[in-house]
Amino acid sequence: MKLPHDTRTTAGRPFIDLVPETAASILRTIAAGWARASKWSDVNADAGEVVMTERLRDGMRAALAAGGLSWGGAPIVLPGTESRSRPETPRPDGRTDIPILWIAVFLRYGEHDPHAVVECKRIAGDDARLCREYVVNGIDRFRSGKYAANHAAGFMAGYLIAGAADEAARGVNRYLNGRRRHGDRDARDENLIPSMLVGEHWAWTSRHPRLDGSGIDLHHAFCSFRQVARTRDVGECQCQDAS
Repeated sequence: MKLPHDTRTTAGRPFIDLVPETAASILRTIAAGWARASKWSDVNADAGEVVMTERLRDGMRAALAAGGLSWGGAPIVLPGTESRSRPETPRPDGRTDIPILWIAVFLRYGEHDPHAVVECKRIAGDDARLCREYVVNGIDRFRSGKYAANHAAGFMAGYLIAGAADEAARGVNRYLNGRRRHGDRDARDENLIPSMLVGEHWAWTSRHPRLDGSGIDLHHAFCSFRQVARTRDVGECQCQDAS
C-alpha cells in the first residue's frame, strides 16, 4: 500500500494528495468499521449522529487492529477534535468528526494536522432537510476550506436512516441542482456519481470547486442499518443497502 504523497505546498503547508489505492482503503475501512458499529443496540436509525460516529470510530479502530485490511496498522484513527482551517487562524473554527493520521507522513513532512478527514452525517434521499444538511454542513465545509484545506480529497460517511444509497445520492444531487452555487457554473458539475475507486453501490464520489480556486474530491460511503449477508470482501459489509 502506497502512502499519501505531497505534490506541492499551500499556505506554507504540505499539500496532501492521496494515491487512489489509499483513498479506496479509507472507504473500505469505513465500511469495515460500520459492519462492527451497526451491531451495537444503540446504533439505529433513531440514534443521534454523535453516538453513531463514536461507534463508527471504534469500529474502524477494531477493524484495523484485527488485520485483513491492506493498510492495517499504518493509520491512526483519531478522536474528533477542534480544528483550525488555516495555521494563521487564532481560534478553532471547525470540529472534525473522524480525523486520520499517518506517522510516516508526519515524520517526513512534519504535518501535525490530520492527513484525511471523515465528516459524518445522517441522510435520507426523500428528506429535503437532511439532504440540505449533508451539503451545507458537510460538503461545503470541505469546499470552504474549513476542513482539509491542504488536502486533495475528503471523505463523508452518510448514515442511511431511510432508503438506499442511490436514493441518498439522488436527494443530494436534487438539492445541488436546485441552486446556483458558483455564479454561472452549472451545479450539476458537483453531482455525486458512482465511485471509480470502490465498485460497490454504497460508494460514491463528487468534485467541488473551492473558494480559493482549487478543487477537492469527496468520497462518500453510505452506511445502511439493514443487515446484509457478509461477503468475502470486508469492504462490502454493511455499507450496502439491501436492494
